[in-house]
Amino acid sequence: MQKAKSKKKIKKFSSFLENKVDYILVITVLVLLAIGVVMVLSASAPSSLSKNKSSYTYFLNQLKFAIVGIIIMYIVSKIDYRFYKKYYWIVYIFSVAILLLVLIPKVGVEVNGARRWIKIPLIGQFQPSEITKIGLIIFYAGYLTDHKSELKDFWKGFVKPMFFLAVPILILYKIQNHLSVSLVIGVITCVMMLMAGCRLTHFILAGFVGCVGLGLLLIKKFTEPGAGEGSFRIDRILTFLDPWSDATGTGYQMIQSLYAIGSGGLFGVGLGNSKQKYLYIPEPQNDFIFAIVAEELGFVGCVTIIALFAIFIWRGIVISMRAPDMFGSLIAIGITTLVGVQATINIAVVTGSIPTTGMALPFFSYRRNGVGYSTYISRNIT
Repeated sequence: MQKAKSKKKIKKFSSFLENKVDYILVITVLVLLAIGVVMVLSASAPSSLSKNKSSYTYFLNQLKFAIVGIIIMYIVSKIDYRFYKKYYWIVYIFSVAILLLVLIPKVGVEVNGARRWIKIPLIGQFQPSEITKIGLIIFYAGYLTDHKSELKDFWKGFVKPMFFLAVPILILYKIQNHLSVSLVIGVITCVMMLMAGCRLTHFILAGFVGCVGLGLLLIKKFTEPGAGEGSFRIDRILTFLDPWSDATGTGYQMIQSLYAIGSGGLFGVGLGNSKQKYLYIPEPQNDFIFAIVAEELGFVGCVTIIALFAIFIWRGIVISMRAPDMFGSLIAIGITTLVGVQATINIAVVTGSIPTTGMALPFFSYRRNGVGYSTYISRNIT
């Protein structure tokens, strides 16, 4: 009897190990990561030399974390993704609790008035919200799978799941002042709920109510006394509408980004030949690295990178459709949405298509690479 059980377990485990690798996705991730590391070297050299007396400090850090990310990706790809479903409630509690670490003295780090980082030995500053994004994807994949019979009901299938989303968003907005991550998490959750079988009409109704509420809030902000001294988010919207109205202040970064993009032309000025990275664009290796890509590699380089992200999204959707169960399908679509939404928002910000927000470009922005995101969908769910 014991031998029969042992054989059954071995067979189940070995069948998972025989799952095919999606080589198109893996190669796409590695190409994006390689280009990202090279662009961090190019974009960060002047600012790194100015701050650290070495042109290679940011590059070496980025390379180190890229290699670690690839190793972790390989290790996690050997773990049966169904293992995570057993503990999705624990994952949820951990994902919410880790956001509160920013409140602990000497652990939480405040930068530019926002407490979004924690300091970890040997790693340095780290945003716990990066873990929360993945944790909530696992949680909602497990929760929606276990409650799929309730998803058509308004209260049990829409309001109740949204309640679990409200807790981390409230922490991100009120404590960390991190609206952009709140929006990304909200979009991911909505996509996963729709794919799981929630009614579209419920989202349309909630969206209408939300737009009315946002409109009333904006009217209040603009009409109340002292509206000219409004919040920084209102200032960002005004800057987006006319960045040249405050060219040396709130509009400075956007204007410099547009100068970089315009200078690139069709084929760019050449790798390493950017002018705007010489202390014109603040921290060019971070959220505005795509502007340096556009300047050095031109329109052709930008289209190539966007095409690579499109391939990533395509393969993620294909894997989600081919997943053997609902849990795996939702994890795949959740991670695909995460990378796709972040890339879209970042590129839209850099090109002046939407107001500025602190959103990293996956695989490119300094020490915020998304190589680990592909772990779940490159091999686990096929």
